[in-house]
Amino acid sequence: MGIAVNLITYLIGTMHLPSATSANTVTDFMGTSFLLCLLGGFLADSFLGRYKTVAIFASIQTLGTALLAISTHLPQLRPPPCHSQTICKQATTSQMAMLYASLYVIALGTGGLKSSVSGFGTDQFDENDENEKPQMNLFFGRFFFLVSLGTLLAVTGLVYVQDEVGRSLGYGICSISMLTAILIFLAGTKRYRYKRTSGSPIVHILQVIVGAVKKRGVEVPKDVNLLYETCLDQSLRIRHSDQFKFLDKAAIIRKEDYGGDSSNMPPNPWTLSSVTKVEEVKMMIRLLPIWATTIIFWTTYAQMITFSVEQASTMDRNIRGFQIPAGSLTVFFVLAILISLAAYDRLIIPFMKKWFGKPGFTNLQRIGIGLFLSTLGMAAAALAEKKRLSKAKEVGQNAVVLPLSVFLLIPQFFFVGAGEAFIYTGQLDFFITQSPKGMKTMSTGLFLTTLSLGFSSAACSFRL
Repeated sequence: MGIAVNLITYLIGTMHLPSATSANTVTDFMGTSFLLCLLGGFLADSFLGRYKTVAIFASIQTLGTALLAISTHLPQLRPPPCHSQTICKQATTSQMAMLYASLYVIALGTGGLKSSVSGFGTDQFDENDENEKPQMNLFFGRFFFLVSLGTLLAVTGLVYVQDEVGRSLGYGICSISMLTAILIFLAGTKRYRYKRTSGSPIVHILQVIVGAVKKRGVEVPKDVNLLYETCLDQSLRIRHSDQFKFLDKAAIIRKEDYGGDSSNMPPNPWTLSSVTKVEEVKMMIRLLPIWATTIIFWTTYAQMITFSVEQASTMDRNIRGFQIPAGSLTVFFVLAILISLAAYDRLIIPFMKKWFGKPGFTNLQRIGIGLFLSTLGMAAAALAEKKRLSKAKEVGQNAVVLPLSVFLLIPQFFFVGAGEAFIYTGQLDFFITQSPKGMKTMSTGLFLTTLSLGFSSAACSFRL
């Protein structure tokens, strides 16, 4: 966040890119970061495990931030300064190439890290232990609270360092912070709980789909006990459900599935899948409607850290002689998250336990609350932009700073920030708890792709 939230001002002010191009660069960078979460989730669930994935991709992210610090430090990697009486020279292709290389190394590291770190956190709790299960439910809110606390430091202290002291120092602080975090993470190696990988979830999904297609002409037996099931421990089995019955065809037993001799050969996994495997695929399909529903929120979020920062740069940001950096306006966004999470953890949950006997809102209710709050945020943003444009027409195009207080933007930051507090924790909880045990990291990656698509949608709106 220390990179993303203030990157647009660097692209416009230092690299001299047009505002629309700068906004697209930021949204493409952020979108790619979250899209690569699918790759990170696949590698964690299939080969590396969450611990190794976190360690490897956090190191890649650290390398990327170090490259970014170098690229912003060397004068030959940026165009000459632009003065009011000269024509601004835009950054060359080679200068942008180094910047893009740094950003997309960071994006690769972020993709692997974000898909695994929350899942690895939940691995430290035993869902079957009645004492630990409530602690895991609280984990999501507290995990995101600490993430937001880091973001608060980024949009205040780090943005100030970037704008007033030097970009390279600001990005160098990011790199050193990540290196410190990796060392702390590795220090706990002997104390962690580890979950074994259960093979590639993508292969499992494809096997069920291929098996069902191959047997599309076969009728599913009315007695579900006739469907194939391996000798799994009873606690690991998933009971048959009546949804998506077409996939049940993958569990229909035929002699051909055993190569013609059912007594000596194991079944072909591409023609015969267990009921548990089929139900795991059904569980992943059930995630998709919620996945699609939340994309629009992250489009709103992308507007907050790009266009709203650009709005702030055109408004009066002086407080008693001190000029607030435009990127630091997102502090109200982060404060809204922290206040909402703290209020939910300390006020709403105890209230609901006392009066309704419930441990807080369900994950779907939190998602709904987040969508509602973001709607209010966009309404406030529309009103603020209408007033800003009206003021711009009054003073004319020559005004560098509009005589309009930047605090006019606070309501939109606050509502969308509060919405993120509910929607992020609700989504994360939903995708981790409702996904199959062997696909939790990939499902987290699937959840994070909603952020990617949200940023892509925002990029399309900037192009329009």
